[in-house]
Amino acid sequence: MLVFISLLLAVFVLPSPWGLVAVAVGAGLEIAETSAFIWWSKRQQAAVGVESLVGKRGVTVDALWPDGQVRVNGEIWKARCAGGCDPGTAVVVRGVDGLLLEVDPA
Repeated sequence: MLVFISLLLAVFVLPSPWGLVAVAVGAGLEIAETSAFIWWSKRQQAAVGVESLVGKRGVTVDALWPDGQVRVNGEIWKARCAGGCDPGTAVVVRGVDGLLLEVDPA
């Protein structure tokens, strides 16, 4: 709505050549701003899904001998550690098998 009002004011209030210049400059700025926002939003893909957990650090909730639970990013996941871990051990996610995280001690 404000764009429409400013367009009308630029065309009818400003003297003849300056009204069109103001509209052209405003349109150019709007296109540049929109292009910058589109570029900014596409510069990094969103990390979603369990595959984004690979490489993240977590803490074991209970013993992993070899299966148990870990807390990664504030969520509790079922996990497997080949060497085993005690509760409270820092771990790193090395892989994902379905919804089971494969972890190693950090």
